[in-house]
Amino acid sequence: MDPVIVVGAGPVGLTLALSLAAQGVPSVLLDEGPGKDEPRPARTVVLREDTAALVERLGVRPPGIPALRWTGWRSMRRRQVVREVPLGDDGDEGDGGEHDGGGLPAPVHLAQHVLTRGLRAAVAAQPLVRMVPLSRIDTLEQDPGGVTVHTKGADATWWRGSYLVGCDGARSTVRKLLEIRFPGRTAVERHAVAALRAELPWPGQAVLHRQPPWRSGGDEVSARPLPGGVWRLDWLLPPRGDLVTPDALVARTRETLAGWCGETPPYELLDTGVYTLHHRLALRWRVGRAFLAGDAAHLMGALGTQGVDEGLRDAENLAWKLALAWHHGASEVLLDSYQAERRAAVAGRLRAADQSLPILRGGGGLRSLVSGGARGHDALLADGHLGCGPLGAPPSYTHSPLAPQHAQAHSPVGTPSGAPVADVRVTAPDGTTVRLRDRLGLGRLLVVLVAPGTGVWDRRHWMTAGVMPRLADAVRALPVPGEILVAESYPGAVAHTVLLVRPDGHLVTSFAGVRPAELFAAADVTRGGPEGARGDGEGSARTSARSPRTATIN
Repeated sequence: MDPVIVVGAGPVGLTLALSLAAQGVPSVLLDEGPGKDEPRPARTVVLREDTAALVERLGVRPPGIPALRWTGWRSMRRRQVVREVPLGDDGDEGDGGEHDGGGLPAPVHLAQHVLTRGLRAAVAAQPLVRMVPLSRIDTLEQDPGGVTVHTKGADATWWRGSYLVGCDGARSTVRKLLEIRFPGRTAVERHAVAALRAELPWPGQAVLHRQPPWRSGGDEVSARPLPGGVWRLDWLLPPRGDLVTPDALVARTRETLAGWCGETPPYELLDTGVYTLHHRLALRWRVGRAFLAGDAAHLMGALGTQGVDEGLRDAENLAWKLALAWHHGASEVLLDSYQAERRAAVAGRLRAADQSLPILRGGGGLRSLVSGGARGHDALLADGHLGCGPLGAPPSYTHSPLAPQHAQAHSPVGTPSGAPVADVRVTAPDGTTVRLRDRLGLGRLLVVLVAPGTGVWDRRHWMTAGVMPRLADAVRALPVPGEILVAESYPGAVAHTVLLVRPDGHLVTSFAGVRPAELFAAADVTRGGPEGARGDGEGSARTSARSPRTATIN
């Protein structure tokens, strides 16, 4: 079968190609650029716990990516600390203010070019990914058997693929060739940004300071630590303010540092910029065998929402579905579920940001909608940065077309169906003990048995004892590949609870005991329903036949 064509070699395209390769699917990665990225310390990404784990599973780890996890979050208003939240295992309550929360996972903050460089190195070592630089597509054609694209340039070439994914950014050529509209809002927020090396009073803590008491502070400034003693500073700018000159940005930097430190400390300015944030959402994310992901499908960034983070979730969600289609064929329900799940999740994020903006940026009477006055506003602002609430929490696909109907044998656990599973320690049949997230992304459904006391048994005994033989038979009979894992415990689960987990880590359902018929039915719905696998992609071909698309950009 032909490889998957991935257009665009930014973080999302690279992640998708690596995720496909982890599931045995070859890809051609068409990179419009020369295969290198200009270092920009002021252009950074924040990865949540789940997306950071995804990147590490793909082979990108320190020291290849020197990532820093924040130790805490501090909200300030004028001269006072309003809120402080310790993060991760190294949370530090600090030296004053209100302490609440704790136990929140610490985000990973790093320069985007560092992330891209690490992903490119992993791609270079992956034989199933073919990277082709200086390849800009100008033609896209579909037929019932696949996708054909043409790249222009000195070595103009036609490429044939089974599927195609446009990860080619905000000005996506793929999106234009598919004639997909990209409505939304322009210039939602503007920020002046600086990356500098300095010592600030809160090592390891990210800081959001509203209405700072110095002249050039504006309405809001944030400082977020990076590796190597580097900080990224963001100043919220007026929507239609004057251009920010380099001299004005240096003056703003010096005054902000002096406001925090008492006087301007020694610092090294590494990079500056002005970023304009837009909110846009493509009307369709799938046309036949072609898909959109990342900035080609959505733009966000206001109030701490993270476009790259969501793009990596796009890649993880789509990869296992394309892998199932590539190896076994797939139903229309499975392929359509990518748009149904991911577009709804991103739309919810954008809706929450759009509803919060007038409250937080001067919406008059709307301020009364957020309880607690300034403290409530600061908590809402922190959500997007810390991965909480509607602005930042990991998505839950509760209403997915892949969600099975409620079964009588269903036994609820601490994770709602459709939400990401807890990263508990599990044991595989070969005796290997790992984190549950380490077994994701391999193209298999995970069947987790909660069996307290398993860790002290000899594996030779527990694999043939109790419910394990019956569970093993049930997993072998599933309509798609599955893997048995055993956990000593799981939040909210009783002994002998069986969890069914998707390859991207979202809980399908959970049962009280081993229920082979119910387990099979849930797995069948997860692969796209009773149409199931069709061997050669017959289900996907029907959409291509209904919606053939030939377009050319000159």
